[in-house]
Amino acid sequence: MGREGKPFARCVVIDDDPDILLSARLLLRDAFEEIVAFQAPEEAVGAIGEGADVILLDANFGRGATNAAEGFHWLGEILKRDPEAIVVMITAHGGVNIAVEAMKRGATDFVSKPWSNERLLATVRTAAELRKSRRAAVTERKRAVAIAAPAAGGETPLLGTSTAMRRVYSLIERAAPTEANVLILGENGTGKELVAREIHRLSRRADGVMVSVDLGAVSANLFESELFGHVKGSFTDARGDRIGRMQAADGGTLFLDEVGNLPLHLQPKLLTALEQRQIVPVGANRPVSIDVRVIAATNLPPERLADEGLFRQDLLFRLNTVEIELPPLRERREDIPLLVDHYVALYARKYGKPRREVPPQVMAALEAYDWPGNVRALRHAAERAVILAGDTAFTVEDFSLSRGGAPRGVAPPPPAAGADLNLERAEKQMVEQALKKHSYNISLAAAELGLTRASLYRRMDKHGL
Repeated sequence: MGREGKPFARCVVIDDDPDILLSARLLLRDAFEEIVAFQAPEEAVGAIGEGADVILLDANFGRGATNAAEGFHWLGEILKRDPEAIVVMITAHGGVNIAVEAMKRGATDFVSKPWSNERLLATVRTAAELRKSRRAAVTERKRAVAIAAPAAGGETPLLGTSTAMRRVYSLIERAAPTEANVLILGENGTGKELVAREIHRLSRRADGVMVSVDLGAVSANLFESELFGHVKGSFTDARGDRIGRMQAADGGTLFLDEVGNLPLHLQPKLLTALEQRQIVPVGANRPVSIDVRVIAATNLPPERLADEGLFRQDLLFRLNTVEIELPPLRERREDIPLLVDHYVALYARKYGKPRREVPPQVMAALEAYDWPGNVRALRHAAERAVILAGDTAFTVEDFSLSRGGAPRGVAPPPPAAGADLNLERAEKQMVEQALKKHSYNISLAAAELGLTRASLYRRMDKHGL
């Protein structure tokens, strides 16, 4: 609703007959907050730049004119300034041919003089609703683009020349040009979203958006609204129509991250949408068709995905037409020097630090480290090293390697006598224990620690896990 409780904001009426202008003002005043009338179209076009829900435009302005040439000219000028403008042409004497030509040239609808008040009001209301829905679609498309933009560091390419990574590249190259759904498996920090973005980039949908949805972070009561959208008034906070993530991804790629953490009772709703290729927004009466290519990712190991009590197998079969498993960093140690050099150079540029090589003995320690947080942890370690390193060469201490991923064959130092009461170290130890206990499943570890997923991610980042 508008500020005064009226459904629409602004209507512009352009007609050389002052009686028509007055009649339109009186008829439409309950529907619009503001009605602006112009007898001269050249004056109106400049004012239209301020925005209008609907423009009523006369087809003829010159005395005795009947061919609508002037109306077509000004219709073109309006659409040149605002291609999304909603223009309703006013035609005279039942000029059907003129009305048809006007709509071919971009008019939304037409009304004939003398008009029926009911017909004019219905036409203008329908046109204004169209303008509102177009604006909502533009807003949601911008939102989709923002959602699709990679997070900080997400622009980093997939790196690695190991046998395991060459196998991953091969699968990406073969799967990307198809419309097959892809399921990406791997521990946290292995680069599942990077794989999804690479598949999208190499696909036939590369010109569309890739919309990401973290299903582990979507609360159960907002699941349908977030994915399918809602219509105004469908629930207390639904103050307007909203396009869901699945519809925002139409024509592009939908990336369902952490799909293994989707509660069992919500999985049938996702399955139905994927099978039928349509969704029903919350509160709507009719389905909306969608055209999306689905890429899903999870940190659950295959044996847990196979558990019917945890994950529906019919949904799994819908998602894993092609399955790509990303190896943890400890299983492709030969890629560590390449990754370290890349991130050290990246953060040296970012922070204006001199470019320095990593000494062989330091690199050997980094290669021997188990990297429980995988590439994400290595990236954070490289950033800290660039920031904290002194004026001399890098040392192992600059990378702040945690005790939980001690190099192979190196026993952790014995604990000091008495309890360690340092809060920072105690917090880090508890977070590490919870992550290991639940095989780095973020949702389960966060629940055990009494944290939200976002809070746990912040602590992992803080402690370099």
